[in-house]
Amino acid sequence: MIDWRKEWFEIEDAVYLNAAGQAPLPRVAVRAAQQTLEWKKFPHHIPESEYFELPGRVRGLLAKLIGVQPDEIALTTGASGGMQVVANRIELRAGDEILIARGEFPAHFATWLPMQSAAGVIAKVVSARGRFLVADDFLEQITPRTRLISTSLVRFNDAVRIDARRVADAVHSVGGFLLLDVSQCAGAMPMTAEALGCDFLVAAGYKWLLSPYGTGFFWASRSASEKLREGPVYWQSLEDAGKFHALASSGHGRSKSAMRWDSPETANFFNLAAMEASLDFIHRAGVETVWQHNRALIEEMIRRLPLDRCVLGCPAEADARGPFVCVQSRKADGGPALCEKLQEAKIIISLRDEALRISPHLYNSERDIDRLLTVLTV
Repeated sequence: MIDWRKEWFEIEDAVYLNAAGQAPLPRVAVRAAQQTLEWKKFPHHIPESEYFELPGRVRGLLAKLIGVQPDEIALTTGASGGMQVVANRIELRAGDEILIARGEFPAHFATWLPMQSAAGVIAKVVSARGRFLVADDFLEQITPRTRLISTSLVRFNDAVRIDARRVADAVHSVGGFLLLDVSQCAGAMPMTAEALGCDFLVAAGYKWLLSPYGTGFFWASRSASEKLREGPVYWQSLEDAGKFHALASSGHGRSKSAMRWDSPETANFFNLAAMEASLDFIHRAGVETVWQHNRALIEEMIRRLPLDRCVLGCPAEADARGPFVCVQSRKADGGPALCEKLQEAKIIISLRDEALRISPHLYNSERDIDRLLTVLTV
């Protein structure tokens, strides 16, 4: 059996269970970033071809991750970048409805609520009827005026995984679109855009994609991309932009690929070289490997959870949650104290809405879960 922990620098003074917050860079990514620092220290060593070839390689690795073509991938600085492409270029009319779930990550609200005054659309906040949000909660709110549903595939605060296919089929039946934020699962949970049935995918790279902060991607289906309005583009997406020696005299034709939605300064060497190395590592290890490893650790933790002190803050069924787990204290308002107790024991997790969000990765082992449970039990 491969010991994947050797792919990271050892976190000697802590148990790190916070991949859903900020994943540590693998060794190969750190080395790649260091190489780009050397480039910038001596700029004459920067390969001119990397301005386009490096982003191109990253597109290819991301495309393989979700089962699409490289020319369908735009490189962004995070999930918000892709959301803003859709918000700025989708045709919206006064009275159109956009559905967002209560408790969703704030990027969805920050993107769509302002559209109420800017475009006269109606942002409808969908509440869960039960303890956790399910596809039926969206389906009951869909009307002939529903233009878009914007939701996370895996919710950041309770690990709930939405049945995206059901939501997609329902919103498509009224001519609407589905935008999925896959920041909390891309790279840690097998998926294809085709199986999800969505029109748009957005993701941040600094979590399960093991990449630097300020990385991410945006994907649009070919049919959905045809319905997005044209707008300003970053100059490197223009045709012949790679001909640096003839920029003044070259044409200004626009790329038909997803490059036209790239965030400016696409060829950020410091970020993309590390991202390429991390994505290559994810493919070498296998997303399925990450998924099964996390699933085994989580199931062991759930099995041994001290139920006199804690309760699950996420679905118990593995198929209903993402690659992490949430735990709540049985004491009212006991989450912060429990989080502080773990921090003092140098066990690093996140606190989200009174719940402890515990997100392992390949660098974690059963021993880490043992240490976590020991603190939770005492």
